Amino acid sequence: MHAKVIQLREPGPALGLQPASLMLPPPAPHALTVRHTAIGVNFVDVYHRAGLYPVPAFPAVLGVEGVGVVEAMGTEVRGFVVGQRVAWAGLMDGAPGGYTSHRNIPAERAIALPDALDDETVAATLMRGITAHMLLTRVRQVRAGDNVLVHAAAGGLGVLLVQWAKRQGARVIGTVGSEAKAATALGHGADHVVQHRQQDVREAVLQLTGGDGVDYVIDGVGGAMLQTSLAVTRPFGMVASIGQAGDVSNAQTSAIDLAALGPSRSIALARPGVFRYMADLSCYRAAAQAALQRMLDGVRVPVGGPYALEDAAAAHTALEAGQTSGALLLRP
Repeated sequence: MHAKVIQLREPGPALGLQPASLMLPPPAPHALTVRHTAIGVNFVDVYHRAGLYPVPAFPAVLGVEGVGVVEAMGTEVRGFVVGQRVAWAGLMDGAPGGYTSHRNIPAERAIALPDALDDETVAATLMRGITAHMLLTRVRQVRAGDNVLVHAAAGGLGVLLVQWAKRQGARVIGTVGSEAKAATALGHGADHVVQHRQQDVREAVLQLTGGDGVDYVIDGVGGAMLQTSLAVTRPFGMVASIGQAGDVSNAQTSAIDLAALGPSRSIALARPGVFRYMADLSCYRAAAQAALQRMLDGVRVPVGGPYALEDAAAAHTALEAGQTSGALLLRP
């Protein structure tokens, strides 16, 4: 079978994402062939494309989550049927590979989907839901009454973290870049928003917390914002640095002075990786089921824009420019 793919021949700008056709072999004995109906676009795809997070080999196919239909099964697969809807997330053998019309995945990584959830909802939410599960239950157990600061609170992961943290009883402050994004974050349950282009984030957050600071910051922006995150964290609070959308060149995020953490301030700084979390199959499957349950309970990541698979470069350009809210999807 031939699969339509988007290939990257070397690290670089979005224009390097080019359509191609590859021969897909039959599935191995313990694998499934999945025909994608919706593919999630995540900022980690930008990191892979830019070379900040290296991929194993080139030419490479990016993409770390997808939803589709089982079209073929290996001889040893049990528990699935042809025509069944499934999703997957993460790396396979250390590599991405989702920007394709069809792909083979290990059956143990396939997540069966309930009929009540449509493909777009799952493709927009699964990877982010697994990330939220890691951040809010494993990295730090968020409890009722905690003050949580979420950067980029109108983005795909941001709106999910806002909703999930609220369901755990937290008071959530979000940072956003515009009035429209402020409305998005507030509409998904944020208690307060700070517009970082118009307000001093440090001053605003400290004012909102009576000078005490927050218990937990989830920072996917990095760069100078990471220093602000540390500045607004209360003693014995935590900052989870989960990315550097504002510092893709890795110029500032990689250097942290331990004196900014303590001992006088006693702040914990975590650098968790969701791919490491998902490498444990039990964590992966438990987090995926928790994410599906949140979706069934009404937690949603809005789709900020569906793109044709061939337009993956345009999706990356919009994402890097901060022109999107919610999740971006590719449709084969």
